[in-house]
Amino acid sequence: MNTHAPNIRPNIRQLDDAAINRIAAGEVVERPASAVKELLENAIDAGARRIDVAIAEGGKSLIRVVDDGCGIEPDQLPLALSRHATSKIDGENLLDIHTFGFRGEALPSLGAVGRLTITSRAQGYDGARISVSGGQVGSVAPAALNTGTVVELRDLFHATPARLKFLRSDRAETQAISDVVKRLAMAEPFISFVLRDVSGGGEGRVSFRADAETGDMFDALHGRLSRVLGAEFAQNALPIDAQREGLHLTGYAALPTYSRGSAVAQFLFVNGRPVRDKLLVGALRGAYHDFLSRDRHPVAALFLDCDPQLVDVNVHPAKSEVRFRDPGLARGLIVSALRHALAEAGHRASSTVASATLGAFRPEQSENAARPYQMSTPSPGARAAAYQAQVPGFADLGAGYSARVEPVSGAPAVMDDDTGEGVSERLPLGAARAQVHENYIVAQTEDGMVIVDQHAAHERLVYEKLKRQLAENGVAAQALLIPEIVEMSEGDSARLLERADDLARLGLVIEPFGGGAVAVRETPALLGQVDARAMVLDIVDELTDEGESLSVQSRLEAILSRVACHGSIRSGRRMRAEEMNALLREMEATPHSGQCNHGRPTYVELKLSDIERLFGRT
Repeated sequence: MNTHAPNIRPNIRQLDDAAINRIAAGEVVERPASAVKELLENAIDAGARRIDVAIAEGGKSLIRVVDDGCGIEPDQLPLALSRHATSKIDGENLLDIHTFGFRGEALPSLGAVGRLTITSRAQGYDGARISVSGGQVGSVAPAALNTGTVVELRDLFHATPARLKFLRSDRAETQAISDVVKRLAMAEPFISFVLRDVSGGGEGRVSFRADAETGDMFDALHGRLSRVLGAEFAQNALPIDAQREGLHLTGYAALPTYSRGSAVAQFLFVNGRPVRDKLLVGALRGAYHDFLSRDRHPVAALFLDCDPQLVDVNVHPAKSEVRFRDPGLARGLIVSALRHALAEAGHRASSTVASATLGAFRPEQSENAARPYQMSTPSPGARAAAYQAQVPGFADLGAGYSARVEPVSGAPAVMDDDTGEGVSERLPLGAARAQVHENYIVAQTEDGMVIVDQHAAHERLVYEKLKRQLAENGVAAQALLIPEIVEMSEGDSARLLERADDLARLGLVIEPFGGGAVAVRETPALLGQVDARAMVLDIVDELTDEGESLSVQSRLEAILSRVACHGSIRSGRRMRAEEMNALLREMEATPHSGQCNHGRPTYVELKLSDIERLFGRT
């Protein structure tokens, strides 16, 4: 709808500086966390070794950043508050950026929408202070300061009150600021960071502290990530270090079984700069697509470093997006490096699996339950005497008969050369001792026990075999004596037949059979006897779910995953001792066998010390 009066031509006018700065501030300073990010990056660029951040009311009433960097000379302070004035670049080459900031917009933007005061002292100069409120810059005045810079921003958006209505609660804004500080702390492990909330006045409450790390880069990064993301991440993260054509990828990526229900724990950095880049996020997701279901997300902190000429960081004022000269190279490096690290992890599963299992085992304590005292726990000698007094024969049962799986008659025993007591328990997954509920294998290790989900474990083993066959020369097929006719809708039939050539490479040969039906003539030989109808319908579901979002190779692997499920040992099947031990040995030799095709763990390892603690035997 045109609200202008007819025949009236609007005049073009130049906006004043105050309006220009407020408009620019809308791009750079979206919320208090944006202001904290800009000020922290300035402190890092100034060479600070310690940065202290104080906020009040979620950063709305106060943001104060104190650093021990190089400081600003008194006569440079007014220039620092001018738009597009910066010490970071000379303006000749915008593709050679070696600092966080370079646009010269942050400080004038903050001064346009809040009350900003900068106090600074450079080496060899006296301290000085300058203030700006609503875009009106004051004069430089002397100030007392030992070294570095203090930037204090009060009453953010007081000059644009409409923006205040769009801010979230104090708690939500505080959390956003905390996330910004933690991201930059990850990128700079040799700098100390402190975040405190001074809403109540005084020194306030420290909500985050990360002291400067020591050692080499990897040790420092591991220590900082442990502090920021928690010790569990550090325990279950794999080191990443790979290079390709000028790109260098470092960092840590967690095992697939240590995953999240959302993408909140994915931290990506380009030349030390935290970014939220779709290309990098997609590469991370692609690297794990073979190990996680669609509702699980990997956890990682990855740092991609390269010559600034190979990446453009001047895509957006907030600098949260980047553009690579060769996007395929960056994506390929991330995918290959992560997959290599995951393959080297072998059958390893995350330690949190065992912790969760022990937590599930732990009995609930009633509120009035008496706590056990040391004297109420019998000594080993007393227990032995008690066993001797039990029913005849109980004390004579040796440990060798405890939950033992006996080999079938006539089958050769698998012996350990050292002890002659059966399959060695010194192997990582131990020796099979029992099968419970026809699905779970209980194995004994040297210092504990392992519980294996036989269906999930064999599903991963079959899948890896199929992938190897596919990579080498295609999956071998076996012809059905009588073709299996599978009825489905015409749309599903068309979708399936479009992939007939790809499916043939997977050992599944199908042909149209009129209407919506297809005839299955051959199935993958590795699977043996298989329900062809159920498998084909499963593949249709997979094609429908994935659509065209994945590459052909990724789509083939997704189909292979469904195929493997039909060829694995089913729940409810009883297994002989040698079958169970063979499964354990194959798991030890197969990469990625610590999780099934959907990212769930295939086994749980419990240490004997943890089990004894459950029963109060420590």
